[in-house]
Order: sequence, then structure tokens, then C-alpha cells
Amino acid sequence: MKFKKDSIGYTIVFTFIVCMLFVVILAAANQLTLPMAEANKSFAAHLAVLKAFGLADASMSRTEVESLYSTKVRELDNAPGDIKGVTAAYAADIDGSAFVAVKVTGAGLWGSITAILATDPAASRIRGLEILDQQETPGLGGRIGEDWFQAQFKGEKVGPGGTVKVDQNGTGKGDPDKENGRVDAVTGASRTSDFVARIVADGLSATAKIGGSL
Repeated sequence: MKFKKDSIGYTIVFTFIVCMLFVVILAAANQLTLPMAEANKSFAAHLAVLKAFGLADASMSRTEVESLYSTKVRELDNAPGDIKGVTAAYAADIDGSAFVAVKVTGAGLWGSITAILATDPAASRIRGLEILDQQETPGLGGRIGEDWFQAQFKGEKVGPGGTVKVDQNGTGKGDPDKENGRVDAVTGASRTSDFVARIVADGLSATAKIGGSL
């Protein structure tokens, strides 16, 4: 069947062929880049775990990160499935002391927030917190991924009830007191800050449970 170039049928067939061509190209590109994307995702997770344990920083090369991860971090099989959002658990011996970490995901304002939380086995003090993934508003809730916000949790004593309070009435610049069981919320992002507090609480419940079995 032959179509005239100015006919509706020709336009429909031509558009369909072009669309299918682009679909094939995009599908092929996706398959070709999939291994690289998975490798980058794995690297980001390993770096976040090391940073939460206080063993690495963003200046380290991929080779250094992967080498350090393989020698210092143990991936545990006993991640508590009954604690919502916890999908992985890790342990590390640092300067003769044991520490435990979990990968925990919870709801955010616009999507899920995933974090790595490391503590001592009793979950009485936080070793470190790293936001691994989030879709919060840039410049507002998205600031939970900034160094100043995450650094507040490093060395923070866990408060009553196994929680760390994210204080909406703080300075918004970071709480330096490591003994009061609280950190500053992100100014103008109260709901996102509350979501982080819940995720940290879930993570603390998990590290306490895992730490008791180490």
C-alpha cells in the first residue's frame, strides 16, 4: 500500500516508525549503560557506609573506597525484617571497638529518603549519618544532604526513648552539643526534618537490636 506524503496515513506511519526507532535506541543505550549505573550505585552505597562509620571521606578514590570497604566492613545477614524500612546491616571494628550500621528508608515529603546510620552496639551514641538518596526540594528539604546537617549526628548521644530530636526551634546552623540528644532542623523544611527524625528512630531501633546479637 502506497501513501501520499501529504496524507494523514503517511504522517501516522512515519511518526510511528520514528518513535519506534527512538525507543529501540533508548532501550539499547539503557542496556549498555546499566552495568555502569549499577557500579556507580554500589560505589555510592559503599562510600556512604564508610563515611557513616567515620572511615572515609569524599576525597577518596574509587579504588581506595572499594579496598577499604572490603577490608573493614562486614555485611550482616541478620538485618531485622520486622523494623520498617531497614534493608541491610553492616558491622565494623574500629580501633578495637565494634560498631553497627543499617540502611534504612522512610517517607519524605516528595519521595523516599534512604540513609545509612551507624552507632555503637547499644545504640547509645551515633557514629555517623549519611543521606544516601532523597528527592526533597532543592534549597529547602534537600539540604538534609548537606555536610553541616549530617555532621550534627556524628557523636550525638541518643536521648530518652532511643531517639534524637530534630529541633525546629534551633539555630538552623547545626547544634554543636553532642550530649543533648538533639540536632537542628533545616530552616523552612520542618516536615522533611521530621521525616529524618523518624528514619533515624527506626535506624536506632535496628542497630540496638543487631548490636545485641554481635
